Amino acid sequence: MGLRSKITQALKTAMKEKDAIRLSTVRLINAAIKDRDIAMRSGGEDDVGVGDDEILVILGKMVKQRQESARAYEEGGRLELAEKEIDEIKVIGTFLPRQLDDDETAAAVEKAIEKTGASSIRDMGRVMGDLKGRYTGQMDFSKVGPLVKGRLS
Repeated sequence: MGLRSKITQALKTAMKEKDAIRLSTVRLINAAIKDRDIAMRSGGEDDVGVGDDEILVILGKMVKQRQESARAYEEGGRLELAEKEIDEIKVIGTFLPRQLDDDETAAAVEKAIEKTGASSIRDMGRVMGDLKGRYTGQMDFSKVGPLVKGRLS
């Protein structure tokens, strides 16, 4: 089952169960996906929309936005709003693959460096491209970047 169909099924389930938080979050996910579909439309009749990889990127961005918002709400003393953002992160997280832990991430970086034959910092783009191709949605690339940079320096 593709990610898009899982999201559609989750929307139906949330409606049946009258789960307001899950329903509103899944609707936000659907809206973000449809926005990307429209943006990528080339005008052809055979457009099927964005694929699972692009949906994972969208979901990752949505999680980051909510993490930043929750942090800002906590700093501003708006704990009820921060809690709502955290609840949305949990719902979005159900559609994301399992995140790699630190050891798995380090092993993936080593494997990507070997695979690409990277030897200097100039090869960082190739290594990151390889990692993004294989581990989209499974690792935080803002943390992986410095790890790759340190390894190639």
